[in-house]
Amino acid sequence: MIRHKLTVAGLGPGAEGFITRQTWEKIGETRHIRLRTRIHPTVAALDAAHISYESYDDFYEEAEDFDTLYERIAEDLIARVREEDVLYLVPGSPFVAERTVQMLRVRAAEEGIPIEILPAMSFLEPLFGALGIDPVDGLSIVDAADEDFIAEGLQQDTIVTQVYSREIASTLKLLLMEHLEDACAVFYLHHLGLPDERIARIALFELDRQEDIDHLTTLFIPYPPSF
Repeated sequence: MIRHKLTVAGLGPGAEGFITRQTWEKIGETRHIRLRTRIHPTVAALDAAHISYESYDDFYEEAEDFDTLYERIAEDLIARVREEDVLYLVPGSPFVAERTVQMLRVRAAEEGIPIEILPAMSFLEPLFGALGIDPVDGLSIVDAADEDFIAEGLQQDTIVTQVYSREIASTLKLLLMEHLEDACAVFYLHHLGLPDERIARIALFELDRQEDIDHLTTLFIPYPPSF
């Protein structure tokens, strides 16, 4: 029987104030902390508080693709929790677009490993506030890498996540142009909730011309399309 426990928590969408009190308390009482990546604004708050942690950023450099990366992270965490309690921190919320957390839930159930997943704020809450939308009216959330879903065409308001490079943005633009006019209006969302937040209503053809695209970039496409 495994005596140790894996706890998973989220660092919120970016600003330090979005980290929950429950997560801060867990961080303060846990000795072994692993971050999926330290490339996230709220990690600066951990550094300022002199929190000791390790990250999986070196795994990113070695992995051939994301599936391999996430499987390796999950495998490493499972191996560690056999020996000690571990707190695994991810950007945003562990319940939103976190493939490693999905894998960990399955592995923990299979191997009888205690796992607790703490709730956290995702990037969605600042997005809803910034655009004044209510998801109850109908909303799709899709990863930019899910080309099959995007190629089928959009049937309601859609949020596209993981638009983290101009290359990804260019591929996404071309897929969307199969169903939408080049000048169709979309919302470019960059660093939501941070001091340098930028929300821009742009034409679809301008998507990959944005110079500040990074891992905190999201696209919102209203439905029906407008100009």
